[in-house]
Amino acid sequence: MKGNEDIIGGVEAGRVGDGAPLSERLNAVARGFAIEGLIESIEPYGDGHINETYLLVTDRSRYILQRMNTDIFADVGSLMRNIELVTAFLRERGKETLDIIPTTEGGSYRHFDSGDWRVYKFIENTISYNLVPSTDVFRESGVAFGQFQNDLAQFDASRLTQTIRHFHDTPKRFRDFRASLEADEFGRAAVCRDEIRFYLDRVSCYGIIMDGLADGSIPLRVTHNDTKLNNILMDAKSHKARAIIDLDTIMPGSMLFDFGDSIRFGASTALEDERDLSKVHFSPDLFRAYTEGFVGAVRPSITDREVQLLGLGARMMTLECGMRFLTDFLAGDTYFAVAYPEHNLVRCRTQIKLVQEMEDKEAQTSRIVDEVMDPMTGAAAGGRL
Repeated sequence: MKGNEDIIGGVEAGRVGDGAPLSERLNAVARGFAIEGLIESIEPYGDGHINETYLLVTDRSRYILQRMNTDIFADVGSLMRNIELVTAFLRERGKETLDIIPTTEGGSYRHFDSGDWRVYKFIENTISYNLVPSTDVFRESGVAFGQFQNDLAQFDASRLTQTIRHFHDTPKRFRDFRASLEADEFGRAAVCRDEIRFYLDRVSCYGIIMDGLADGSIPLRVTHNDTKLNNILMDAKSHKARAIIDLDTIMPGSMLFDFGDSIRFGASTALEDERDLSKVHFSPDLFRAYTEGFVGAVRPSITDREVQLLGLGARMMTLECGMRFLTDFLAGDTYFAVAYPEHNLVRCRTQIKLVQEMEDKEAQTSRIVDEVMDPMTGAAAGGRL
């Protein structure tokens, strides 16, 4: 499927002007897709910050209607092609996944005056979590993303387009950081010397994952790149994972990106912008829970090298995220939304605190990985260590 060029219309081909009520305009968009039944309601849905999302209800079914954010995703055609390829691959293997509702002309999305829109079938009888309520839920999230990796292990990730170039290219992120530091356009470097030194001191590790992808020692895989807990739909009764959603950042990359980013936010004891660093800690117990779930699900396809680098992946994604916060602080807060002038610097400091504790507990996390790989001996299967 591919997108079609259309103008937002009325019941069929009639145009609805910008001054028309929002409900009328949304109804016109919805009629551009092959939905079943008569439209009963279209209401804002969820708490996402990127796309504009609505719950579309007809007398026969429910759907998710979205206007995609083309400021972030300029190449909507490639984005939707990525989603089509991955969901088709999963569906052919009997996996529950997002179900794209085609346009009335057979496309996967449709362009209107108001933007680029798509529709998904609503996945019923599911729940999601915004925060980690327990180690059991975090373990199940590891199962979900580990199974996602394993299900797609045989998919040729080189077929996918990078919808956001250099997204987890840590050496490129470091070059961006150095450029902002050297420019110091807003004179902010003087108030964050310790944070700057922290990132300069760790430059030797930034290329490990990207170098491994380049030389083939780390497999190129399908990566989700937004492994938040609320991107997993869990069954409302069993609380077991059913489907991974929000596939806009599906790209080729390393499994370590997804594992590491899950640990970055899920194994932290505080929010990303906690000012009181005494509340910010890296939890080995949460690390163990997620690793048990993730490795247990991806065990059939994980390589020895990936196992060796799981802990590094967690540190690298935390380093990279904090570096991005610091880069944006130095550049005048042009990327991340801020509520006060030091917001990005506060965020950077939480990530630094987590990295420091990950470094201090490296031996402990390595032991956890070994025990998860082989709980009887603490040695990895196949004699990794």
